Amino acid sequence: MSNEAARLRVKTWICAAFLKKGMPAELPTPLSDITVLFQLWVALGVVLFILWLTSRMTLLSWADLSCLLPVTSIGYVLVALAGRLFLAEQIPVKRWAGIGLIVAGVALVSLGIAPRTHQPEAGR
Repeated sequence: MSNEAARLRVKTWICAAFLKKGMPAELPTPLSDITVLFQLWVALGVVLFILWLTSRMTLLSWADLSCLLPVTSIGYVLVALAGRLFLAEQIPVKRWAGIGLIVAGVALVSLGIAPRTHQPEAGR
């Protein structure tokens, strides 16, 4: 499984966990589905999904996909640093080297060719 697929699977499980926590075991009527949306955990899962989706669409409207995807991989670096700082995880030298390669790759992408994304003209 690729890293992108694994990352998407984790996000899916997080959203599903919020939704499952808020869902009752049985719903008496079909209209009960609507009332479930207003339970705290289900609403939080829906809000998190909407925030993620709108932030992703906003980023895609600002930059080229070929530039955006490598830059979003900086999240792997932030997760490793958070694990080290907040959870006292031991990160071996090989992983730090991988983190360094990710940072170098992001730097190469961001210093490369200027994005070709342009703003639409006012009259269109």
